[in-house]
Amino acid sequence: MSAEIGDHSCAEASGRPIEMTRRTFVLATAVVGGVAASPRLTDAAWRLVGTPGALPGGTGAAPGQSLTISLTVNGTERTISVDSRTSLLDLLREHLGLTGTKKGCDQGACGACTVMVNGRRINSCLTLAVMQNGAEVMTVEGAASSEGLHPLQRAFIEHDGFQCGYCTPGQIMSGLGCIAEGHTGSREEIREWMSGNICRCGCYVNIVSAISQTAEQE
Repeated sequence: MSAEIGDHSCAEASGRPIEMTRRTFVLATAVVGGVAASPRLTDAAWRLVGTPGALPGGTGAAPGQSLTISLTVNGTERTISVDSRTSLLDLLREHLGLTGTKKGCDQGACGACTVMVNGRRINSCLTLAVMQNGAEVMTVEGAASSEGLHPLQRAFIEHDGFQCGYCTPGQIMSGLGCIAEGHTGSREEIREWMSGNICRCGCYVNIVSAISQTAEQE
């Protein structure tokens, strides 16, 4: 019989291996994805997947434990103590005051929280801050330079690539990733590789134009 949440302690006491069921898989995935959970639920989830007292990435931290991590954010090294369950998104917004990165769906579906980590775009709501220890992170605040706005930021203004502006930071960061990855061969290709970023105002045509123009200029 597969172990369920209510009987995991019995399974551990008997020495029987804990089997992965759909229910335990969903629970464990929620914890790994950085979804806020109560300490009791989180502890149970780690026991169910056979990794008691440990978080992904080899941190060796128990759920809810405070850890000191170091990241290079927009070119500046930052060392901070953070709860092991804190998402990278919440670290940036709540601990470092970088509120340009937006919290939209908080489920990885809208792209508003997109940032660059070690040169690759990711949804910051879906990764734990402790998993990015030692990483280089760039948010929309780091896109501009002392010389002014990034060409993509200027192109967004020129092409009216936003209305309410809420999704714009994530769109710009994802656009930078799209250009760096070389996925700008056509408007169709840009649309495909930007499909993870939702614009509720419907500015997709203008966003594609801004990315296309910037890619041609580089």
